[in-house]
Amino acid sequence: MNGGPMLVMIAMAVGGGLGRPGPHATAVTGAPVVQSPLDTTYGCVACHADKRAAFVQGVHAERGIRCHDCHGGDPSAFALPAAHRGRFIGAPGKVAIVALCGSCHSDPNRMRQYGLPSGQVAEFRTSRHGRLLLVGHDLDAPTCTDCHDAHTILRPDDARSTVYPTNIPTTCARCHEDKVLMAKYRLPTDQVERYRQSAHGVALFRNQNFASPTCVGCHGSHAALPPTVGEIANVCERCHILVGQAFDRGPHGRAAHAGKIAGCLGCHSNHGTERVPAEHIAAACAKCHAAGTGAYALGMQIQQRAVQATDELRAAQLAVAQLSLAGRQTGDARFRYQTAVTAYEQIAQAQHSLDPEQLDDLARQVRSISRDLRGMASVAEEQRWEHKLLLVPVWFLALASLVLAWFALRHLEGKAARP
Repeated sequence: MNGGPMLVMIAMAVGGGLGRPGPHATAVTGAPVVQSPLDTTYGCVACHADKRAAFVQGVHAERGIRCHDCHGGDPSAFALPAAHRGRFIGAPGKVAIVALCGSCHSDPNRMRQYGLPSGQVAEFRTSRHGRLLLVGHDLDAPTCTDCHDAHTILRPDDARSTVYPTNIPTTCARCHEDKVLMAKYRLPTDQVERYRQSAHGVALFRNQNFASPTCVGCHGSHAALPPTVGEIANVCERCHILVGQAFDRGPHGRAAHAGKIAGCLGCHSNHGTERVPAEHIAAACAKCHAAGTGAYALGMQIQQRAVQATDELRAAQLAVAQLSLAGRQTGDARFRYQTAVTAYEQIAQAQHSLDPEQLDDLARQVRSISRDLRGMASVAEEQRWEHKLLLVPVWFLALASLVLAWFALRHLEGKAARP
């Protein structure tokens, strides 16, 4: 039997799925691409109907792959030992699975047509998981099918897939929340729970923002490794580009890339990634810089600018609401408020450069716009009260007219009642 087709099903597990077939796409065996039905004339289903039913839901079945292409044996036989004759493999072991996957997923010519990379197995061999399994022969370490199901191989954009973005933390947690297993490697088991509570986790699960990184966004999928001290800033900068550029310009960036400090983790935690509130900036600085030092004083200065800008932005937002309540046109005011928001967000970026002059300039922009908007709101409120005061005599005259009319009516009624 041809060894290539036999390896396809489990081999494609590393990729988690294949791209959509082109108009002339064919399976590796050369057969037309068809959805594999649950064929009762196929010998394997006599004992393994559940496996076959699960397999036909996946992308490998769409490529015409069948049980014997991976496991060997004789699918025309319906009884043992005939069904297992020939090059029967059965269930391959963890180390063998890596080789099976690599036989297809390391072949650029096979993977190119599906738009899949061909370096996953090479990355896996360099990963913590791969070294434990392939070098240390640790069978507790995961292999390809521990993250990708062996039979129901679904595309990564399928919400049922174990490597769908919102499912990745759960997939990792199957091992990394196992206290007995992690005790063997002296690893904590709260990383996934901390991630769910983090800014990244909230963005992914609550806001459904799939641009937010999952576990593989920072550690890599097949090359799963924790970033080293000198790599952390580079990993974060893949998403936080403007923040990273500001960080690189400052003293922290130079120290981080030299491996002297842990980059972003000096102020932000790793799995519980949070945004440091403006009023807590100095406390973050105090973790490394003692009170009374120049660095701590700079941290206090940055905190003051950030807190003042936060207060000014809130006041500007309230002023726009007051203008709207006063019945004024707020188009220009809202445009100016958005300008203040932009400057305020740039403060959050620029503070990573530790450049007080740039922070002062941005804070002045926010303060200037806030004062203008508050002035407009104050004028509108004064005019609103003036209009209310002008209405007092009008209401008085109207009430007096009603009283006089009532007395006149009573007088006329009295005259009409006399004989």
